[in-house]
Amino acid sequence: MNIKTLVLIIINSLIVLVIGLLSFSFYEQFSSVLNDRILMQLNSIETLESVQIENYIKSEWKSFELSENYNEDIDSANLMLSDSIKKIDGIHDFTPYHKHKKTTIGFVLNSNKGRKIKILDFRNIQNILLERTGMGESGETYLVGEDFRMRSESRFFPNKKTSDISVKTQGVMSALKGINGRGIFNDYRGIPVYSVYSLIKISNLKMVILSEIDVSEVAKPLEKLKLRLMTLTLVIFLVAVTLSLFLTKIIVDPIKNMQNSLKVMAKGNYDQTIAYKKSSNEIKEMFDALSNLKASLQGAVKFSYEIGNMNLETKYQPSSANDVLGKSLVTMRNKLIDYKNKEDDSRIMAKRLLVNGLENERRRLSRELHDGLGPYLTSLKHYIENNVKNELKKTEMKKIVDDAISEIRLMSNALMPASIDDFGIGVTLTNYIENLNKSTSINIEYEDLTKQENSNISSHQGINLFRISQELINNSLKHAKAKNIRITLSEFDEFISLFYFDDGIGFDMNTVKLGSGIINIKERVEICNGNILINALPGNTTFEIELPIE
Repeated sequence: MNIKTLVLIIINSLIVLVIGLLSFSFYEQFSSVLNDRILMQLNSIETLESVQIENYIKSEWKSFELSENYNEDIDSANLMLSDSIKKIDGIHDFTPYHKHKKTTIGFVLNSNKGRKIKILDFRNIQNILLERTGMGESGETYLVGEDFRMRSESRFFPNKKTSDISVKTQGVMSALKGINGRGIFNDYRGIPVYSVYSLIKISNLKMVILSEIDVSEVAKPLEKLKLRLMTLTLVIFLVAVTLSLFLTKIIVDPIKNMQNSLKVMAKGNYDQTIAYKKSSNEIKEMFDALSNLKASLQGAVKFSYEIGNMNLETKYQPSSANDVLGKSLVTMRNKLIDYKNKEDDSRIMAKRLLVNGLENERRRLSRELHDGLGPYLTSLKHYIENNVKNELKKTEMKKIVDDAISEIRLMSNALMPASIDDFGIGVTLTNYIENLNKSTSINIEYEDLTKQENSNISSHQGINLFRISQELINNSLKHAKAKNIRITLSEFDEFISLFYFDDGIGFDMNTVKLGSGIINIKERVEICNGNILINALPGNTTFEIELPIE
């Protein structure tokens, strides 16, 4: 489907949808207003006639009460009243007692002067109900008794007895329950009507009055309105199709130019200048936006290349707050940095666990040599002193045992100096360097600037600082040909500093093949989260190590 057809379909579909919704909304609103107006009109009619009927009945009752005519004004041939009914004062619906079920409303009054009964002339009430002003052609107001039978004449069944017409509708049932209201439902003919109903209750009289009009009569204006709306919709649709054909020509031609430009870009050519026909300022802005997109894509591609090569420190700024691609690439870079940091942390933790395991094993071996083999040799020395009689042999054997004890003590101390747990790294390095100065010609100077009390250097850091110092001194003794070594260990509030100097031959950091000694030193600094700075100049080789206080 080409863009011209698509634009036509979209525009006209939207127009039809909008017109349809507006027409439907207008029709529904008009219908709702009309329904309310009809029901309000019927309510006014029903209320007026109900008041007139009640006033008429009450006026007749008042005259009846004041009358001195104490007789029974009844049609005894057609109306058969029981004595129990005659004893009840008030206004009654005598229709059920009439021989021919003719609507009859009567008055009964008993006093010490006698009894009087009067039958009300129902024609006056019927005349009130026949007033149909504002009720159209199908409207009527009628009365229904408690037996769901019609009391007033039906204008639709004039030749039918009222007692034969059953009116068991929704309005009658609700009104007899004392619920007055209005609505749309089927009447006694089974035809949908607008209906307003209420209960007339005077003394013993209880009847429902209803004012109704056929829905079909009210709907005639709505049908005309519906036809007009459909005609208007069709006319607007035809006009819209004509206008949309004209508009698509204006819109599609520039889009085709843009299509050709995008095809060139799709082939990877972001540098070619594309001539286009400027039909409007909007088209120029579209091509400017395309140039910006090209520049943004070039930056994103370059940044993606750097990320792919794990150059995670590369700077990149998304073109705007809505640059989803740029923000995604930055998020990817940050996640890779997090992943790399976590990987480094895991690697450092593994090294730390390995080193800790190694140190624990050294501590165990040192303890075994000191606590296990040492006592045996001491016991052997005592045995020699007490049991060997030859003084010359005794002296030789004691010297051999003393040398063995001294060697084991040196081995145990080299594996894990006992003083490191008891007195800390400062004292341990002091003892270690003093012993070295006794056995080597190189001058080793050590300055202990750690806190003698309340030191914050942990046992883990102390052991690593001791091993680093051992490794540095060992490298100087084996490879550097140094004559002087100077070591300073300082403790500050936030970090620990180890400075190491020798005047040996040094080494070239770019060409020298680093041995396991330098690697071990760097790894121990790394697992302590520290930093190391190496200066390997001849005659001035230095190592500056800083570890954070844990």
